[in-house]
Amino acid sequence: MAKIKVNGEVQELKLPITLSELLILNQVAQPDMVSIQLNGEFVYQEDYATIINDGDEIDFLYFMGGGSK
Repeated sequence: MAKIKVNGEVQELKLPITLSELLILNQVAQPDMVSIQLNGEFVYQEDYATIINDGDEIDFLYFMGGGSK
């Protein structure tokens, strides 16, 4: 089992797994509305087939819009 950090929380999982599969595993409801950082670097959506390695740190960044008065 590999250990990774997702949004600061340690997760154990069986490799190989891609970033796309990790989104599904973490039940991200709207993956097209999430940006991913892998070890501090943004990953383009077309590169979500990137395979995760033991010790990687992944952050899901959810962008929210706001309104004005």
